[in-house]
Amino acid sequence: MPDAEPIRIWRVYTGDDKQTHVEALDIPLERGGAGAVSRLFAGGGVIMRRTFPDYDLDWHPAPRRQLVVTLTGRGEIEVSDGTLLPLEPGTIVLVEDVDGIGHKSRAVEGAERVSLFLPLDEGTSLV
Repeated sequence: MPDAEPIRIWRVYTGDDKQTHVEALDIPLERGGAGAVSRLFAGGGVIMRRTFPDYDLDWHPAPRRQLVVTLTGRGEIEVSDGTLLPLEPGTIVLVEDVDGIGHKSRAVEGAERVSLFLPLDEGTSLV
C-alpha cells in the first residue's frame, strides 16, 4: 500500500544571507492503524498561548526551534523580503530563525489566536 499524502507545513528560517525566509515543507506520512502518521519527532514540552487581538510584535528571532500550530483565530508572520505567511486554524510552522533579524508577527482582523508551541530537540530533522 502506498504512503499517504504528506502534510504541508511552513518553515521560517535564517538563510546564509542572515535574512529570514519562508518555504513549504512536506512531512512524509506512512499508512498504519486508522490513518497515516509521521515518524516521532524528539522534543520537550508543550506551550499553550493566547495572543490578543492587538498583538503586533516587531522584528524578533524565535526564542527556540519549535513547531507552532494555530488552533483558532488568525495572524501572520512577515519575513525579511516582505512575504506574509497567513496563520489560520490548522497552519503548522517550523520556526527556526533563532538568529539574524528574525520575523514580525501580528494579529489579523482583530482576532485573538490560540496556538500550541512544540519545542524540538537540537538536531531533530522533520524531513
